[in-house]
Amino acid sequence: MNPGDFPSPGGLFAPLSPLLAQISFAPDSAALDRLSRAQAVRTQSGQRIRFIPPKDDGRGYEARIWACGEVETRSGNWHDFFNALVWLTFPYAKAALNARHAQALAALLEGRGRERDAMTHFDECGVIVVSSDAALLDLLRGFHWRELFWARRADLESVLRCFVFGHATYEQLLAPFRGLTAKAVLYEVGEDWLQLPLPAQLLDLDQRLAAELAAGAHADPRALHPLPLMGLPGVTLDSESAAYYDDTWQFRPGRRGGGA
Repeated sequence: MNPGDFPSPGGLFAPLSPLLAQISFAPDSAALDRLSRAQAVRTQSGQRIRFIPPKDDGRGYEARIWACGEVETRSGNWHDFFNALVWLTFPYAKAALNARHAQALAALLEGRGRERDAMTHFDECGVIVVSSDAALLDLLRGFHWRELFWARRADLESVLRCFVFGHATYEQLLAPFRGLTAKAVLYEVGEDWLQLPLPAQLLDLDQRLAAELAAGAHADPRALHPLPLMGLPGVTLDSESAAYYDDTWQFRPGRRGGGA
């Protein structure tokens, strides 16, 4: 299919577009199998990733991926469909997340703990925000939504990119709603980076994020930056009015105040 044939509010499905251009926009297990065979993604334990129906054998989800490379994927399920596509789009980062889960499980930690909560939250709802303008990233950190989304709107569209990572967020973007928020990791890049082809950008982000995860970064869920996706240009027509950003329930001032 053509990338323009699937719903992509604000261009937020762009990271998946190289894959979606090859298959129908539907949660099809056979299509996922074809894509996975072509890419041969592996875990850090060396297991080849395969998308299989759920098993009731007592083995945990992350433990099965680490031990066997088997990602439980329900047929006809959008949530699992997007999870599989993210595995194929960001294979190094997804493998690094799985390795972190496996390490925590091996340590026999009680409960999930803050670190696993952070990893799960980013896995479900994460977004990578990239800009060549450090001031835009500072506005995001400081919860200055009106200035970011409205006063700097033209700059936002030219020198800032959002790469959705979380598969739950992709599912939510099928029917965007007031308050839809992702948790962001922020990177400042040079202007030349923004001119790279999409596959090169995705590879760089994948490797960069994977290296940080392997080094133990992003272990605190409170350190991930909230990003109200409905404020981005193009996600909703409502955002074409400045008054839209008066909605402080959706565009909250935030706990960091001045942008710590």
